[in-house]
Amino acid sequence: MKYFNEAYNQFFKELAANNNRDWYHANKSRYEKDVKKPFEVFVNDLIAAIAKEEPAMAHLQSKDAIFRIFRDTRFSNDKTPYKLYSSAVLSPLGRKDMEMPGTYIQLGVGEIWIGGGSYMPDKVQIEKIRTALIQAPEVVESLQRDKNFIRLFGEIKGDKNKRLLKPFSEWTEKMPLIANKQFYYMAEYHDAEQLVLQDDFLEFVMEHYHAAKDWQDFLRAALK
Repeated sequence: MKYFNEAYNQFFKELAANNNRDWYHANKSRYEKDVKKPFEVFVNDLIAAIAKEEPAMAHLQSKDAIFRIFRDTRFSNDKTPYKLYSSAVLSPLGRKDMEMPGTYIQLGVGEIWIGGGSYMPDKVQIEKIRTALIQAPEVVESLQRDKNFIRLFGEIKGDKNKRLLKPFSEWTEKMPLIANKQFYYMAEYHDAEQLVLQDDFLEFVMEHYHAAKDWQDFLRAALK
């Protein structure tokens, strides 16, 4: 099924050149028709597809998962008011619970991001994940060798601590991942303007979901 057409990309191209409130309000009807509604339909179908494997997702609606187009400029030097993409996070509580590893999608003009994991864990959550890692080294090794995950995401990403306390410090050489203080994965597609226009774009995103599901399940279990 084709969810988006060229009007989706065109809106963001023009917004990039006119990122101000006057232009946005003059073109709000375009945003509603060409961007917001198609994205809502896509997210609802993506939720339905994921819910076949995660029944806890069945209650989620697009409105629970989709982020608003408005940027939070309070602490940014960039004061442009609007994002140049649509985005959503699909987990049992949607965007209300950013701690639960789920599926993140961001669709801009040729800038497609698909990923998930634990992006901003607190100290307690980091310790839980590290404990899970050292308790199941063979599982972790298998996850890190998964060919589909490597093909689409490369590896688990994140900033690292330079020094760790025991028992985690004893694992730094044989499991460098233990030093991470973030545990996320992200596939980024650049200069891929036609990607979002494909008839099989939902299947494309689900391919990423399946490739990452074992890592998602591992992280979710660690954070319980």
